[in-house]
Amino acid sequence: MTTTTSRIPVTKAVVPAAGLGTRFLPATKATPKEMLPVVDKPAIQYVVEEASAAGLSDILMVTGRNKRALEDHFDRAYELEELLVRKGDEDRLRRVRESVELANMHYVRQGDPKGLGHAVSVAEQHVAGQPFAVLLGDDLIDPRDPLLARMIEVQQELGGSVVALMEVDPSQIHLYGCAAVKANGFGEDVFQVTDLVEKPEPGEAPSNYAVIGRYVLDPLVFDVLRETPPGRGGEIQLTDALRELTTRDAEAGGQVHGVLFKGRRYDTGDRADYLRAIVRLAAEREDLGPEFRSWLREFVGSELQD
Repeated sequence: MTTTTSRIPVTKAVVPAAGLGTRFLPATKATPKEMLPVVDKPAIQYVVEEASAAGLSDILMVTGRNKRALEDHFDRAYELEELLVRKGDEDRLRRVRESVELANMHYVRQGDPKGLGHAVSVAEQHVAGQPFAVLLGDDLIDPRDPLLARMIEVQQELGGSVVALMEVDPSQIHLYGCAAVKANGFGEDVFQVTDLVEKPEPGEAPSNYAVIGRYVLDPLVFDVLRETPPGRGGEIQLTDALRELTTRDAEAGGQVHGVLFKGRRYDTGDRADYLRAIVRLAAEREDLGPEFRSWLREFVGSELQD
């Protein structure tokens, strides 16, 4: 089943980051939503760290207006570094430099916000005919659960494209792209995707397998995206392009596979889930956790008494 394209190592990642973050206004009026802190790092750094840990050394960030802070964060801050050197603050100096050393960062503007499919399409020249990963910044995957590495492994073995799937309550499936699947014999966590529906109406979902924000894509997707008309919301949906790929011949880079993820995922695109993510991650930190968990127990106890 392996195609010539699939033998090319996956070394590049695309991170769409052009959204306006309207759900977090007014905090995102002048600050990119990707730069909102999750404990003491911006959300986007967790995503880039994940890509780097999976061996992806070349990352293209698809940005828009008012996103200059993203470029600055992954660039050197000489004045700040010199100040920390003079103070002898090696710990903070190390943390400031971490973001610069993660990967080779590149940037391109999306222009008109025409949807995720359009954001991916503007990466075509940079990807240069290679399979590549796409990581959405709203989904943070715990580094103890190496989802992306597993997806790359599947793509290299089976070819085609790979999406990340997670079981959700049927009442919530209308919030996601949804996959119809069948077993393909590659493992209990791997399926062949036979159909995809973007945010299905209640009662019309083919399963409760939701597509979450990790993809490893065959470059054939660019040909399909050029022919994909605007779909739900008047935007070019990546789900629609992947649905078309499920009908293509495997030897030509078609077929879509799904990796079922049962690990820890933090959704930072919703305000309540964003707060829960911060609490969970802070509670597990060695430097913050003990004191924070103690305070949290007291706080929750007092709230229950009220």
